[in-house]
Amino acid sequence: MRMGIVGCGTSQWPLPGLQRRVAPKLLPALALTIITGCQGLGPATVARDRFDYSSSISESWKRQTLLNIVKMRYLDPPIFVDVGQIVAGYSFETGVTAGGQISSERAIQGNSLLLGGSARFTDRPTITYTPLTGNKFLKGLMTPLSPESVFFTIQSGWPADAVLFIAVAAINGLKNQETSFGGVTPPDPDFLRALSLLRKIQLSGAVAMRVVQDTQKRETSVLTFRARDVAPATLEDIHELRRLLRLDPEAGEFKLVFGASATNDREVAVLTRSLLHLMQTMASQIEVPAEDLAQTRAVPGWEGVDKASATRLINIRSSSSKPADAFAAIDYRGHWFWIDDKDLKSKRVFAFMMMLFTLADTGEKENLPLITIPAQ
Repeated sequence: MRMGIVGCGTSQWPLPGLQRRVAPKLLPALALTIITGCQGLGPATVARDRFDYSSSISESWKRQTLLNIVKMRYLDPPIFVDVGQIVAGYSFETGVTAGGQISSERAIQGNSLLLGGSARFTDRPTITYTPLTGNKFLKGLMTPLSPESVFFTIQSGWPADAVLFIAVAAINGLKNQETSFGGVTPPDPDFLRALSLLRKIQLSGAVAMRVVQDTQKRETSVLTFRARDVAPATLEDIHELRRLLRLDPEAGEFKLVFGASATNDREVAVLTRSLLHLMQTMASQIEVPAEDLAQTRAVPGWEGVDKASATRLINIRSSSSKPADAFAAIDYRGHWFWIDDKDLKSKRVFAFMMMLFTLADTGEKENLPLITIPAQ
């Protein structure tokens, strides 16, 4: 006589005698199957998946940004692909089988009992990619950043001198350093002095940004310098900064506008850069392999610049083998291009540029083509 058990939490025994002898051995296995096979998996995966997907997206975004900067040095057009959606699906199936045979008293084979089990776990995420090639996104890359975004970044705690050196081309007629594939134009000494003063004033807490709204619901950004409860040394820095930027020495508020020069002494005119401009600047400072320059595969850049009269924004190195300690690294045209993980200045500039992507006005998302790849 044969019998069997199949399923989760169900049983069928034809003979009471065999049930008394075998049931104590099967009950623990059945209980374990019920507990592991019939409970939900979702809550247990949230903490792990959230961290793993966040780390993977962050790392891929760094590598994609670095790749596009390197491609620009080789005159390849930059292309961005965004992760639009991640749908994670899990399934866990278990089963237990049991079988036995009861023979007559004179049978040779005797009695027997067979136990078996099975389990299957499936992890099948679906990831949707969106190519960022729409008109609004490209316009956001080429449009200069708004002065408000730059100064609100400073107010949030980023160093004023570093932010303005990266994102600004001129303030009230004082010009910043310009780096391109054609060479480097040194900055005005007064521009660098103004950045140093702004950093010192920022640390003292005497400078702030606010947005005011008139009766016609139009918003205006205002830069203010606090005069009360300020140390004498900070007041001297504020007076010197007003002189360099040709601002009214008595005014406490100044209108923040976009432009190369101010129309009056109560305006701070800021000529900002675009993300594309910033990426070109970084591309010109890459350490390109000498053979690529000799074969005119890449355009000339930082190699012929007088290092004593120019300030390097970022140091992107190259090597024939994969670096062992890199903040971000990509393989392109048979060489590795990377940022050293111990190079804090380059890491800070690169991280700031990635943050600027969120400040760029790319508008609403368009109906772009989607690429969906089921990961089996």
